[in-house]
Amino acid sequence: MKFLKNLKNHFIFKLITNVFVVILIPYIIWMLFFDENSYLVHRKFDKEVEELENSISYYKDKIKKDKETIKKLQDSLELERFAREKYLMKKENEDIYIIEFDTIKK
Repeated sequence: MKFLKNLKNHFIFKLITNVFVVILIPYIIWMLFFDENSYLVHRKFDKEVEELENSISYYKDKIKKDKETIKKLQDSLELERFAREKYLMKKENEDIYIIEFDTIKK
């Protein structure tokens, strides 16, 4: 009996049995895990936003490189060089030899 009396007078027991705490703890658990705007949902959305921002920066870099390539291709000599390298085009009376190097180390 003395143990129960000491337990009732203990600070932690008083805190846990407080009406506000009894209401607040389930509310916090509900908001963190079960609500449609829960912490877990926000974390998932934050990851999606980060991935989308990464893809935005990737595509901005690609656009910048493509604009530079288009600017270079305005020159006819650069256009010819690009066509020869990329699409293996050739002039009449010209032979093209493709040399491939084995880059696999044994």
